[in-house]
Amino acid sequence: MRPLETGGPLEARADFQRAVERICEALEPHYSPGNARLRPGVTGTLYPDVDAELEGFARRLWGALSLEAGGRSVDDWERIREGLANGCNPDHDEYWGTPGDHSQKHVEMSTIAVALAVVPERIWDPLASEEQRLVADWLGRTNDARLWDGNWLFYRVLTNLGLESVGAEHDPEQVRSDLDRLDSYYMSDGWYSDGTDDGLGGRDHYIAWEMHVNGLLYAALADDPDRASTFRERARRFAGEYVHWFAGDGPALPYGRSLTYRFAQAAFWGALAFADAKPDALSWGQIRGLWARNVRWWLDQPIFTEGGVLSIGYRYPNLKAAEIYNSPSGPYWALKAALPLACPPDHPFWRAEEESLPDLPDVTVQEEPNLLVCRDEETDHHFALAAGQSHLEGDFSAEPVKYNKFAYSTAFGVGVASGLGGLLGAGHDSALVLSEDGRSFRHRERVRDQSVGDGAAYSRWEPFDDVSVETWLVPALPWHARVHRIESERTLHSAEGGFALDRTGDDDPASHDHLTEENRAVARYPAGVSAVVDARGERETDVAIQDSNVNVLHQRTVVPTLTGEHEPGETWLATAVVGVPGADADAPWDAAPAVSVDGDRFTVTSGDGDVLYEGSASL
Repeated sequence: MRPLETGGPLEARADFQRAVERICEALEPHYSPGNARLRPGVTGTLYPDVDAELEGFARRLWGALSLEAGGRSVDDWERIREGLANGCNPDHDEYWGTPGDHSQKHVEMSTIAVALAVVPERIWDPLASEEQRLVADWLGRTNDARLWDGNWLFYRVLTNLGLESVGAEHDPEQVRSDLDRLDSYYMSDGWYSDGTDDGLGGRDHYIAWEMHVNGLLYAALADDPDRASTFRERARRFAGEYVHWFAGDGPALPYGRSLTYRFAQAAFWGALAFADAKPDALSWGQIRGLWARNVRWWLDQPIFTEGGVLSIGYRYPNLKAAEIYNSPSGPYWALKAALPLACPPDHPFWRAEEESLPDLPDVTVQEEPNLLVCRDEETDHHFALAAGQSHLEGDFSAEPVKYNKFAYSTAFGVGVASGLGGLLGAGHDSALVLSEDGRSFRHRERVRDQSVGDGAAYSRWEPFDDVSVETWLVPALPWHARVHRIESERTLHSAEGGFALDRTGDDDPASHDHLTEENRAVARYPAGVSAVVDARGERETDVAIQDSNVNVLHQRTVVPTLTGEHEPGETWLATAVVGVPGADADAPWDAAPAVSVDGDRFTVTSGDGDVLYEGSASL
């Protein structure tokens, strides 16, 4: 699990090239005898093993094609070609199988097709004519299948683009249809709503590393000037939004699904270079800095196994926070971040010196993902307050809590529920969870309404059929206030948690402290301080230990917590929350916001007494 050993600092283009080589070299022992399949781990996933093994073969290509296109010779193209020919051959033992409706194969086909378009002299031209026929026939089957209505349509677009680039049969009409459908997802400010044209699709890192990166690949590789211009312009707009998701030292907000793709977070910034789509608002030095700091931060984390394979997890190996579609090969989607290495050394991306982030506001309203992104320079805390997303009706592994908690922090992370009873497994950090029995808790799900702006993030949600909750989240940096109005026909138990705090160092009693007073709970550890204040003074205070490995950043965490029991009818809860990272941190108590409730109205004031927000119940 040690960080990648690159032999020196990651600064120059050659340093990053070597890092990609090292990542790919660790996969060599895991190829099948016919080189068509690659399985770097033994865990299972939603789809068949053959698809997961194809995934390993294909995703490694993002590194190979980027290095080769940028002039760094890759040694194992013969192995790749052998695997490609065998995987597409129905008569071979390692045949990948027919890519049917909604098959994971369609995702991986697109990567192979991008390699055809970018480095045909390495992966296509040396193949025998019969091998080329089999490869083209297998890839072309994407046009006979139904795909999930969402970012998956881009995979078919790219697969057809790769076929066209080598003169193979493809389906231009299908491409036009898919691009039109993808275009219908576009909202504003560079944001897409993944999978719907009504604004209810997922809005997370996928918009960067799928909708935009794939759009920029199309812009760079296709002979379609009008679409290319549109994709570049939308990406430029999105850059002004996405920059707010990154902390100054590299990490990005741990928000949304597929967090195991890790430094795919940097792929968007590299794709801007690949497609020559620099936004006016950012310099090439700032773009390179965003890309490089994120990649460096990731490669300095314990995300690799002892054999150098990328693990499933986020900042450390962790299956609890994974989705059901995360295979052992899935994390190699991160190699999309290698795209700027396909650019020549004289590209302005590489000629520029790294620059720090531009000046950014303390609070940024992002209406499309329903976020208030907060950046407190004094405490060096970067987090987002989330109004939630309403597209999550089912439970796709850990996904609901990856969108619908109240706060997502680059320092404190976010936790998932573990299934254990009580607060140990509730995953209640940055959340209000409700229960009938005090053992099994429900999070903010079934979000019926949400909005951001005018000083607050608002949501209305229904954890039970006869329970409705209105929640307002109000920035008061470095604090934030939460106000909840609960309408219930049943007795409820509640637990509300602050930021989860890394409890490393708890073997030394002198290095940490738990404080539970009449209206506040505080935890102090070498990693920082986390605190919650009951602004109405009606709940019990606690510092709750979370189940291990539920937080995406830290293996062992504690959560300052407020608990209560509420009779049927109307209940108002008000909470002030702060997290300050760093060994010498302390909570700035004089800045804590206050909340007053009068009938169906409430007021949030700052520590200085200034009115920050006035609201009222709408139910």
